[in-house]
Amino acid sequence: MQIEIRGVEKLSIRERQVVALKEMGWSTDAVAKQLGLSPATVATLYNRARNKGYQVVIVMSGDVLGLGQPEEDEA
Repeated sequence: MQIEIRGVEKLSIRERQVVALKEMGWSTDAVAKQLGLSPATVATLYNRARNKGYQVVIVMSGDVLGLGQPEEDEA
């Protein structure tokens, strides 16, 4: 799975890191541990980023969704 963050240019580097991990489902505590920050700082960065406005797009291949190649019509 890949994510695309639209509007990332509005965010600081730390906000980008926090957003990427949070949008992939990481808990605030896990993000804090990974980045060496306190959970309160992670929450502040995430809220600040959300207020700046960004969009997350999840990019998945059909294989991941269990949608293989289309079957050919048998004539």
